[in-house]
Amino acid sequence: MKLIFELVLAILVAAGWAAQMARWLRVLQREHYDPSAPFRFLGRWSAPAVRSASAPNLRRDTRPSMFSFFPKVGRSKRSDEPRERRPFNFSLLWASLLVIFLLFRLDVGAALVSVLYGLTSPAGLSLRGRTSKLVWTRRLRVVAALATVVALALVVLGFVAGARWYGTVLAIWSVPAVLDLSTRCLEPYEAHQAQRFVARARQRLGQVHPRVVAITGSYGKTSTKNHLVELLGPYAEVVASPKSFNNRAGLSRAINEHLVDGTRVFIAEMGTYGPGEIRDLCSWCPPDIAVVTAIGPVHLERMKTLETIEAAKHEITERAPVVVLNVDDERLARWPDSLRHDGKRVVTAGSLDERADVRVRVEQSHWTIIVEGAVVATFPAPLSAQPTNVACALAVAWVLGESPADLAGRVTTLQPVDSRQNVVTAPSGVVVIDDTFNANPQSARAALDLLASLDVAGRRVVVTPGIVELGRQQYQENLLLARRVAALGCELVVVSRTNAVALMAGFGEGVRRFDERDEAVAWARKSLHDGDAVLYLNDLPDHYP
Repeated sequence: MKLIFELVLAILVAAGWAAQMARWLRVLQREHYDPSAPFRFLGRWSAPAVRSASAPNLRRDTRPSMFSFFPKVGRSKRSDEPRERRPFNFSLLWASLLVIFLLFRLDVGAALVSVLYGLTSPAGLSLRGRTSKLVWTRRLRVVAALATVVALALVVLGFVAGARWYGTVLAIWSVPAVLDLSTRCLEPYEAHQAQRFVARARQRLGQVHPRVVAITGSYGKTSTKNHLVELLGPYAEVVASPKSFNNRAGLSRAINEHLVDGTRVFIAEMGTYGPGEIRDLCSWCPPDIAVVTAIGPVHLERMKTLETIEAAKHEITERAPVVVLNVDDERLARWPDSLRHDGKRVVTAGSLDERADVRVRVEQSHWTIIVEGAVVATFPAPLSAQPTNVACALAVAWVLGESPADLAGRVTTLQPVDSRQNVVTAPSGVVVIDDTFNANPQSARAALDLLASLDVAGRRVVVTPGIVELGRQQYQENLLLARRVAALGCELVVVSRTNAVALMAGFGEGVRRFDERDEAVAWARKSLHDGDAVLYLNDLPDHYP
């Protein structure tokens, strides 16, 4: 009987550990194998509403008690009025019971509690995923295999030391730490694996020999890239890195799979999570023209300071003979003198700075293109395009030899970039702004200004989970975002718990809340009518609370 019990317990322990692995492997994959991601998101799920809030900023009804944490969306008797309730915090319960069992040296009880923790926690972080499922790539399989070996070693050590089930307890509770360690240990191996594709990409660039345009920036990279493809595409052989393929793996893959003979221009989007990454990309994909669109608090949680972000973006200029800068950005406006001192040609672009070499001046509903002080054209402003991004794209095309007059004509036909302030009118007559791709403070302000400028007579609604990856600034930025929504006379619908406290504190009374974006969209479709407008601002994947 005892043997059967222990066999059943072993199976349950394995199930609890497997459930934890499935959850945190998905987080790790979604966060691009950042080793610290499981720990960071464990913190978010343990205390999501106050992740970036200081104690004085918290409302009284959001302070944790022993067995409950933070508000969650419920339903009142009226289906269109969400109310708040406190979700039961199972993680805290299991942790409390575990401490009790460990104090009394009850290893079987500790193992059973660990199984319950493994199967149920964090509550809300699903095993399979709703917006993004776990994909068993080669890299994920290698990380999972090493983490499994470590877990088995913990179990064996526990039994060898006479601690019986304590090793299994440690294996379940330490999954985020083990994945962190495993990912770090495998980084040299992954770098070696990637080097094969990098070498092939370097060789391909040498064979085709296109002019390389490298684009980076805290935001605006993809939009500028897409605009440049449209400005050049019909008139030159142009290949661009697809989607947001902006790291070593994505960029080398784009070159190896898409760079064909006869390509004149290759446009490489380059992203970074820290210093040295862009320098590495440029070492094997050296740019003829480097473009920097903006410096802002994106990935601030990882890079800690704006100075670090600026230094990381500056790396793209080191090998480039020509640099295009958005000088509407106050940090980038300080770069030209030092770059020119280093012998580089600097072309400035923007919308506000009158001294910019290429300027897209906004005049109410019209744009005027100005190149080297001369007016080229004036025309109705295209919807869903940011003038600074267009100015940067125009500057690159101009450097590549295109006529400003010809380029001005092409600007009028620029297509909206997916999920970036796209404006459409639904069959119901509701005007919808889709700005669900990676919001940041600046783009959020622009989206709100766009909502305010719409010619609608009815309600204006903002549906948002807020902005993330802002480090210690996250609470304040979301507070300011909600205050701006209120100041414009718009309604606010908060999705998920990640930034709920800050958004509610900034907006005040009358906030609607939903657990998932689909619920908020369903409410908007039911409640809004002809003459109303809704802005969908940002969309977080479901590994965020």
